[in-house]
Order: sequence, then structure tokens, then C-alpha cells
Amino acid sequence: METAPERRETLGARRMELESSAMENGAGPRGDERPPAAGDYTVAEGRATIVFPSANEVFYNPVQEFNRDLTCAVITEFARTQLGAKGIQIEVPGEKDLQKVVVDLPEQEEEKVDPKEDESLAVGEPPRTAAVGEICEEGLRVLEGLAASGLRSIRFAREVPGLRSVVANDASARAVELIRDNVKFNGVAHLVEPSHADARMLMYRHLKASERFDVIDLDPYGSPALFLDAAVQAVSEGGLLCITCTDMAVLAGNSGETCYSKYGAMALKSRACHEMALRIVLHSLDLHANRYQRFVVPLLSVSADFYVRVFVRVCSGQAKVKASASKQALVFQCVGCGTFHLQRLGKATADASGRVKFSAACGPPVTPECEHCGQRHQLGGPMWAEPIHDLDFVSRVLEAVSANPSRFRTSQRIQGMLSVITEELPDVPLYYTLDQLSSTIHCNTPRLLQLRSALLHAGFRVSLSHACKNAVKTDAPASALWDIMRCWEKECPVKRDRLSESSPAFRILSVEPRLQANFTIREDANPSSRQRGLKRFQANPEANWGPRPRARPGGKAASRDVEERRRLMQNKRKEPEDPAQRAARLKAFPCKRFKEGTCQRGDQCCYSHSLAAPADAALAENAETLSQTCPGPGAAAGPGVD
Repeated sequence: METAPERRETLGARRMELESSAMENGAGPRGDERPPAAGDYTVAEGRATIVFPSANEVFYNPVQEFNRDLTCAVITEFARTQLGAKGIQIEVPGEKDLQKVVVDLPEQEEEKVDPKEDESLAVGEPPRTAAVGEICEEGLRVLEGLAASGLRSIRFAREVPGLRSVVANDASARAVELIRDNVKFNGVAHLVEPSHADARMLMYRHLKASERFDVIDLDPYGSPALFLDAAVQAVSEGGLLCITCTDMAVLAGNSGETCYSKYGAMALKSRACHEMALRIVLHSLDLHANRYQRFVVPLLSVSADFYVRVFVRVCSGQAKVKASASKQALVFQCVGCGTFHLQRLGKATADASGRVKFSAACGPPVTPECEHCGQRHQLGGPMWAEPIHDLDFVSRVLEAVSANPSRFRTSQRIQGMLSVITEELPDVPLYYTLDQLSSTIHCNTPRLLQLRSALLHAGFRVSLSHACKNAVKTDAPASALWDIMRCWEKECPVKRDRLSESSPAFRILSVEPRLQANFTIREDANPSSRQRGLKRFQANPEANWGPRPRARPGGKAASRDVEERRRLMQNKRKEPEDPAQRAARLKAFPCKRFKEGTCQRGDQCCYSHSLAAPADAALAENAETLSQTCPGPGAAAGPGVD
């Protein structure tokens, strides 16, 4: 593991390299600014270099560099679209030629464009340009509500062209002080304005149409629920909201009641929980916007690492808001086989004249018991049931990143992620997984290409999902999917005498398949991103990665005990443990039941019946957890056991 001095030396070398490159372009740090204090880190990312305190006073997570790179790419393409409508072309570092002007406005914005005001579009006049680091008077006003060290705002100023101003706000006085120093250190004081305020109050002060922000970026520690009401009001017409949620335990179904209190929806535990998390966040955003006669248009929704990230445009229109109920759906999920069905909240029907009428939907789409396994259903949602990406916009971002891969350090991952997204079925919410289908009927798992080929042979569409490596997203009904699995089970038979008659596997396999599956591999079953070998599903970006501790005033650097415990808890299932070593390790823990006089295992107990304390104090802290998850001799392995 890299030590702090080695890390500072590496980052310092990287900083000097970037500074020398930036000095040549006239945008580097100025020599008269305050040098880094003793013990501070110098972090270089993209074209920005910031001084970061070693103490845990201001939050910073290096793992989210992919998040920040993707945001810069999305805002750049958004600026190209917005400024292109005004006849302004943006100059992106690394792009050889100016891109064509892209006009992609909502209908209501197209009607408002006055040709007299847009004189720059006249034939024969040279196009106006906007470069990185320059103030564009007709450019975007950007707000980073929770800026912390200011790294993201500084990167916007130094990497995204067509900006009018960037407000880097934080509620922490220490963070704002650090932002000011870093803004001066990077020479972007003319673009970035530090702000010390509560993000909600700041956004509420910009509700007037002329004072709204074109882009609002919110990347909180945990849930952004507190800021959504202000954000949907403070963003301009057709403006961009960039929202990060790192409370994945809540969004993935571990606390459905907490998810409802924050996002207005019940999350379910399922294999498709990561996509459902995205759709719950979009539902919450649209619900907040509807209160003010506004609605959201998703551009890009990403589930990556330990968080979800959504990019949406916010538009106004009473007629469009009426359609919002028909865009939301409840989810009926079987607790036995995991089959799910969607129930729309509203219904939109058009008459002969083209007039759309909205009404309540009819349902439910399921019987009291699952038709496949006879188990009951859980009810989740509401969630967003429409497409979660604008594939045309995603393709433009992908094209821009692919044409200029040296712009970002995570370009390969961005290309792989966006490539999978462009291959997703846009009109199919949620997905199944290979291991879910096979484990339900206790059979061997088919190869991904075999199952995809069987679905294609049957006449259905199928795709991957960026949110899960072994996902199967298809428009095939659940009955056809289980028929294919029944046919697969005939090639890899399951011992029926070991199945309980009330189990989902027994009930599913007791029905003869109506559809005869063909598992011959088809050429079109292998997606393009897989054939090209793109980095679609990246492994852990670094050792002991994940969410960092929350920043605290007067915070102290992480102690050795905390770092050691974090090291022990990370990747604990990565390598199988030798049974003899495992038995010896468990014998280091005292048996709780022996102390209480209730242990019936005697010498066969896997824990120690000696009253001596464990030798390893760090492992002793986890004794209670291990005692709940580690079975005794002869017991079946349960959850949490390798």
C-alpha cells in the first residue's frame, strides 16, 4: 500500500508536469500564490491541480474521477447544443476541427426563438467561437452546490468551453477557504466564484427566471433529497441537472421505508436494484418538478461503483406535466422466482382527432399468487417507467470522447460504459440476471450468448445493461423466459427428488414448455461492445476503494487502526480461505453460548470454550458478526460464508 510521503511525491510530480503544460498554454497556476502548507496533498486531476489537506476536514474521493470526467464530457456536449442554437461554436482542447453546430431544442424553446435576435446565423458571417478558460457572455451559468475542495468547479473552468460563470458553493467555512486558495492557485478567479451558503438557500435566491442557473451539479455525501425541491426551481428553462446519490443501501432496497421518506417510493431487493435505483431517483425528480408545472427529460442515467448519477433537462409546460402520471409505474415482484410486472399509474389515450385524454390506469397486472411458482408478490415503486437515456445525446457524447481520448484519464471506461448504454433496449425497464434464473430452478447457468441466442431465435429483442454485468434485458414475457429455462434444464437435468413440492423450482419445472428453445449461437447475439473488447464493467479502481468518511470540522487524518480495519474488511471474499486456516481463526474467538452455558456442541464447536481473550484485537471487534454468519460443523453454509 502506498504510503503518504510516496503519494505526495507522486502527486507532486504529476502536479509539476501539469503546471508546466498549463504554463505553456497560459492558464497555469501563478507563482505569487500561497504554497501548499506542510502536510497538505497536491492532487492533480484533468487540467486542474488542487491543494488538499491531509486532515479529514474537506471531503475528497479520488475514486469518483470517472464521475467528474463524465460530467465534464456531458456539460461540454450540452454547451455545444445550447450555444449552437445561438450560432456559437465551442473549441474543445484536443479536437482538430470545430464541430458542426448542433441544434436540439425542445418544442417550446423552438417556438420562442426569434430570428431577428439570432443575427449570427446569417449566411456569410463567420461563426463565433467560445474557448476554454474564456468568459462567454452568452454562455452557461453553472452552480456546484456542494463544492468541497472546488476541484469539480475548477475542472469546469479549465476543461469546459462556453461558460459564463461557475459558482462553487459550500456550507463549510473551511471548504470555502480552500476553494478560494485553489481557484487562485489555478488562475481561474475570473470564472469561478466561491460562495459560502446553504445550497438550498442559495438556489431559492435564484428562482427568478433571469437569475437561474443553466447547469446545477449536486454531489452530496449520501442522499440529495434535501436539495431537489430547490434545484428543480433554480435551473433555467431546458437547463441541466446533474445529481449524484451515494446512499445505495437505501435505494437498493435495504430500507424501503427510508427510501420512501427520501424519494417517495418503496425500493425492492432484487437483482435489478441498480436500475431500479436510477428510476426511483428520476421519479423523485419528476415529482418535485411537477409541483411547479415542470417536468424532467432524462439525458443520461448511470449506475457506477457505489453511486448512481443522473443527467436530466428540466422544462416547463402544463400539458406535458399531465403526462407525468403515465410515465410512472408500480412494480409487482414475486418473492419466489423474482418475476416482475409493471403497473402504470396513469393512462394516456388519443382520440380520432389526436386529442390526448389522461385517466387512471386499470390493474393489477398479476393474480394474487404468481402464475409461475405460486408465491406472493411484493409491491414497489412508483418509479420512472420511460427511457432513462436520450440515445441521440449519448451517442454525441460517446463520439466526442472517442475522437479525443486523451482529454480524460478515464476515457476508456467512459467509452465502454456509453457503448453499452447505446446498446440497451430503451423501452424495457429492469432486467433479469443469468444467476437469478438458474438459481431459481437450481440448474447449471447457461452461457450469456446461449441465452441471448435462444431469445433471438424465439423472435424477441435482448440486450445487456450497463448496471449489471450478467443482465438480460428483454421484451420477452416472463412465461417465454421460463420456457427457455425449462428447455435448458432438460439439457442439464435437475434431481427432482431433492426439490420440495412447494418450492418455486418444483412448480416451474413441473410445467412442460410451450416454446422450444434453440440455443445455437447467433452472430448477432454477441453485442458490439463485447466484440470490440471495450472496458465495459471495470473492476475495483484502486485498493480499499469505496465511499470515504464524511468530512468533519477539525477532522484528523485517518488513524492506523481505522486503516487496518478498512483493509481487513475490503475484499474479504476475494480469495477462498483454506479450511484449516479458517478453523484456526475461528478458534481464536470465545463461544458466546459457552459463556451463557447453552452451547450443546462441546468439542465439536468451531469457537473456543476457553475464557481467554482473542489474540487479535482487530478481529475481536468482528467476533459478533462472525458468530452470526459462521455455522458449526455439519451445518449448511449460509449468507456471508465463503
